[in-house]
Amino acid sequence: MTTIETAKLFKSFNNKKVLIIGDVMVDAYLFGKVDRISPEAPVPVVSVSGRNSRMGGAANVALNISALGAEPFLCSVIGNDTRGKEFINLLKKRGMSDLGIVKSKTRPTTTKFRVLGNNVQMLRVDEEVTHYISRNEERELLKKITEIIENKAINAIIFEDYDKGSITPTLISSVVKIAKKHNIIITVDPKKRNFNHYADLTLLKPNFKELKEGLGKEIENGDIHSIRNSAMEVLRKNNLKTIIVTLSEHGVLICKKNLQTHIPAIIRNIADVSGAGDTVISVLTLAMSSNFSEVEAAKLANIAGGIVCEEIGVVPIDKEKLLSEAIKLL
Repeated sequence: MTTIETAKLFKSFNNKKVLIIGDVMVDAYLFGKVDRISPEAPVPVVSVSGRNSRMGGAANVALNISALGAEPFLCSVIGNDTRGKEFINLLKKRGMSDLGIVKSKTRPTTTKFRVLGNNVQMLRVDEEVTHYISRNEERELLKKITEIIENKAINAIIFEDYDKGSITPTLISSVVKIAKKHNIIITVDPKKRNFNHYADLTLLKPNFKELKEGLGKEIENGDIHSIRNSAMEVLRKNNLKTIIVTLSEHGVLICKKNLQTHIPAIIRNIADVSGAGDTVISVLTLAMSSNFSEVEAAKLANIAGGIVCEEIGVVPIDKEKLLSEAIKLL
């Protein structure tokens, strides 16, 4: 691809609308200083100096989609509680729609509390339930998804599965039918519980661990031949157009019916891998909806994943930095 072609395709992201379905959460942080041990138990005492909250889970995909210039529509279930209100406020501060958000009277908003002392994470506390949403919540969520698809000219759908229960087998099959009717691509970042329910899709993007767990078999990390055979097994069984397996330091493996190719990793100074998968599925989806080939999309996503791994914490991709590197490397 030429520089002009790459820049033109990046500009086309600005015209895209992406529906993200998945488990959202609030990432809550307490920051402070540790200079003594508690007299009550042998644990450090953190004197709190600051706190903040961020959108997490599938919301990080929405943040990446927005950072790339497209318009995200986030669809999920949160609690009708204080953290749920906080999540909606965070969504609105980012200028994002809450049209797809269902408020549950029986589930809490998934929240991950992190306590950091002297710039080191001391403790994480998770407040969540992980069973599937109720049938009524499922119907309400599907109704909102359907209305957005029919009224917002959606170009692509992403299932971002964190295994917290917002995505059910029935929801998956229903959305696939609607997407086919409207000729919309569907991409998936899966987890084990729903792995084999993701069928008849455009793209499945497991990482190495998710592929192993989804198949229930042992595969050696770095054994590209075995990983390829396993990926092709999933491709045929689930009737997928493409499966892309992210392999961390071993790069990315792309598998289609008549194409299997391995893209090596780009050597980088890795600071934090948190959120890299969210960035990869976001870039893959936008690239494919903008007529990048699967190989070009995977190469671009490989670059993007590496860029965010150079940052501390979960951060969305920097579009200008990605474009600059894409022009040099693609």
